[in-house]
Amino acid sequence: MTERHPWLHRYAIFVAFCTFLLVIAGALVTGNDAGLSVPAWPTSAAGQQGLSSTGIFDMPAMVGEARFGHGHRLVAGFVGMLTIILAIWIWARISRHWVRWAALAAVLAVVAQALLGGVTVLRYLPVAISTAHAALAQIFLCLASSLAFFTGANWRWEEAKQVDTSSPSLQHISSVATGAILVQLVLGAIYRHSRDASIIPHIAAACVVTLLVGWVVAGVIRRFAAQPGLAKPALLLAGLLLSQLFLGAGSYLMRLAARNAPQPLWAVAEITTTHVAVGAALLVTCLYVTFQTHRYLGVPRGELKVASTPHQATT
Repeated sequence: MTERHPWLHRYAIFVAFCTFLLVIAGALVTGNDAGLSVPAWPTSAAGQQGLSSTGIFDMPAMVGEARFGHGHRLVAGFVGMLTIILAIWIWARISRHWVRWAALAAVLAVVAQALLGGVTVLRYLPVAISTAHAALAQIFLCLASSLAFFTGANWRWEEAKQVDTSSPSLQHISSVATGAILVQLVLGAIYRHSRDASIIPHIAAACVVTLLVGWVVAGVIRRFAAQPGLAKPALLLAGLLLSQLFLGAGSYLMRLAARNAPQPLWAVAEITTTHVAVGAALLVTCLYVTFQTHRYLGVPRGELKVASTPHQATT
């Protein structure tokens, strides 16, 4: 059943876009070592911490590292309110139960994300909690993006199916590729948040992701190039992957060159933040391709074989 709610769909796209900006804001916090720039939570407690204050709700002045730390909190609070409104709107207007539950999951994710962010500050940036915070950010982005997809007027699962005879199917490979990208982003978060972590697991995961994404893109272009619902996002996926590989190499080399710098360099923070942003876009795009394979492709079913027993003539 098709449900047309154009303004709800536009609002869901806006929430997904703001969530993407939130991921970027979080990456700027890490890239500029600003995780403890506002060391209190949930309030900023600017006066108690010796920070300069605007005098409005005891908010620290948006200067220095505090502009990244507190700016991230402001964006997070804004996205949290947007998500709650989106969930209420979906429950009021959308009859599909699975979309409703996805909206509720998004609300729970943004609440959990806020709590993890608070624990990260109060516990002075433990690697495990900081990594969980980064991982949940990517999951929340996937949920918000999925709601933007699902609320579209043309979104339905009952599309005419093209048979995918490959083994394993593109549905399976794209699903595995999406999971591999998420794992790779988590390994990247561990490397960014820990001074002792090795980059080798992140590089190894990048190789696996490259293989899987290349497999998906090649499969789509080779067999389903005439299907724009698959071909266009697959080409976008390929472009994001190439960009991400170059950004990853550049980020690593610049971090090595600046490893003895007394404070974070803006150029390094800029390229590493871009690396995180493109990684998030890669994850969402691969998730979208996975959804599209389930919409437009079908695995062949076994032929029904009916054994017939010839009638024996009776005399």
